[in-house]
Amino acid sequence: MSRIALQVSVRAATAAGLAVALAQVLRLEFPIYAMIGAVIVTDLSAARTRQLAVTRMVGTILGAVFGAAISPLGAIHDIGAIVVGAGIFAAMFTSHLLRIKDSAKVAGYVCGVVLLTHSDHPWSYALYRGLETGLGIGAAFAVGMVPKLLKIEMDRSDSAG
Repeated sequence: MSRIALQVSVRAATAAGLAVALAQVLRLEFPIYAMIGAVIVTDLSAARTRQLAVTRMVGTILGAVFGAAISPLGAIHDIGAIVVGAGIFAAMFTSHLLRIKDSAKVAGYVCGVVLLTHSDHPWSYALYRGLETGLGIGAAFAVGMVPKLLKIEMDRSDSAG
């Protein structure tokens, strides 16, 4: 078995568990989004984790805003599917126009979820998705820093002895 695979799996599992526990303590409605955020951005490299975190957060915010803004149109009889498709297109295409293409798929996904399942309170849903995703990203970032902190501590003890 690869040491890298083991390390990434341990980091992702630890970050996900931490994110879910924190979301539950804070009584957030959908801890699953904190878990998804933690797993998706976890990487062996702390720098890569930060890069993925920015992409994930930007995509989440963009998709949530588009979904919430467009959601009133989804209530119009017989065009709900068209509105979902148009919203996903708008969120993804805007990501590309803003030169943040790595956020496009997340933006489209989040926009679609807002439009399909949370059109009754879209702005509230959008806010909480951002908070939960940020919580997951924070957990992944914290877990990603642990080996670096351990290495620093080991270096200090080596130089002291």
